Amino acid sequence: MIPLLMVSMFAPMSQASAETDLGLTVDAAILIDAESGKILYEQNADTSLGIASMTKMMTEYLLLDAIKEGTVSWDQEYRVTEYTYKVSQDRALSNVPLRADGTYTIRELYEAMVIYSANAATIAIAETIAGTETEFLKLMNAKAEELGLEGYKFVNSSGLNNVNLYGMHPTGTGAEDENVMPAKSVAKLAYHLLKDHPEVLETSKIAKKTFREGTDDAIEMSNWNFMLPGLVFEYAGVDGLKTGTTNFAGHCFTGTAERNGTRLIAVVMKAVDSKGVGSYEARFDATAKLFDYGFSQFTKQELVPADYVIEDQKTIPVTKGKEDSVGIATKEDLSFMIKSSDKDAYTTKLVLDEKELEAEVKEGTVVGKLVVERKEGADYGFIDGTELSVDVVTTSDVERAGAVSLFFQGVGNFFGNLWGSVTGFVGGLF
Repeated sequence: MIPLLMVSMFAPMSQASAETDLGLTVDAAILIDAESGKILYEQNADTSLGIASMTKMMTEYLLLDAIKEGTVSWDQEYRVTEYTYKVSQDRALSNVPLRADGTYTIRELYEAMVIYSANAATIAIAETIAGTETEFLKLMNAKAEELGLEGYKFVNSSGLNNVNLYGMHPTGTGAEDENVMPAKSVAKLAYHLLKDHPEVLETSKIAKKTFREGTDDAIEMSNWNFMLPGLVFEYAGVDGLKTGTTNFAGHCFTGTAERNGTRLIAVVMKAVDSKGVGSYEARFDATAKLFDYGFSQFTKQELVPADYVIEDQKTIPVTKGKEDSVGIATKEDLSFMIKSSDKDAYTTKLVLDEKELEAEVKEGTVVGKLVVERKEGADYGFIDGTELSVDVVTTSDVERAGAVSLFFQGVGNFFGNLWGSVTGFVGGLF
């Protein structure tokens, strides 16, 4: 295999802008573009921290997977167990009380989980899907591995500290364990949840709803996401996604908002105010700063157009063909969210898979990639580790030469190589 050939093209670049200090008083934060997964900002995003009820995004994911696969249905009924009954009666936790002898539809439980962060309802969903919460943890871990999450530990389906589960916490977990994950993995979980199940927003955007309306068990559920329209920290465009609060995790939030066709995902962990005190307001203020930064400073820009011909490498050599070279160009455009002022802060580098091709060559054959790199300063990349690059392909066919033509090509190559050897030898004499 011929080593990779690298050709760099540098255009005049301005100095990259220094990263903005957003002044976030949080243990960790991250902001990404929900469409591409481009990371726009991060702060201590690789450190595993408590995630509290943001855990429920994984339970939502697995339920929506099961609904799509047909293994669980919305009108399926769940019969309350001793475990879910005891947890549901603890009103110091976020819960809708469940009757010991009651049955509830999966849709009812799902809405209680997504809107009200109801913990027993979440455990009920886990039991429905896997039989027990212990078995459900295996599904959570398998999905996390599938999504490429890192630094996570799941000990229950709800995000509570295990000490709150009345001694019935999943087998193999500690009595005071709590779920942990880095902000980057939380954002990646939210990113894939919205990609695979965007319908979750139809429920997460509901500010208030009555559980079991019209019955003696009716309970008003107010969404803990106070950034939703009409609530105290309303922020235009917010329609999800999941709050989380425990003593261990502090005040956390995974928020998402859409404006003018751009959707952002923000994660803040253990938010505090200027005095170091955690609060609902602190987490929503931090989230608003992230959204303000993203919506005001970033736009989707085309850095490389489709069918772009690289000035310094318009063709690649072809052997044994009717033509001795073939044109190359980018297969498609490369566009992503960057700071409006930073378009000139990037350069491109052509990376070819091989030095030459052998005919027969088909149009559209991938011969390498055009990599976009930031000349100076930090670029956080993509939440899935995707490279900033676009495929480079051939722009036409090159047929294989006939036998006679190949013969004369061979003769020419022979004498060309021979002449090169002779001149090298003669030159060596002097």
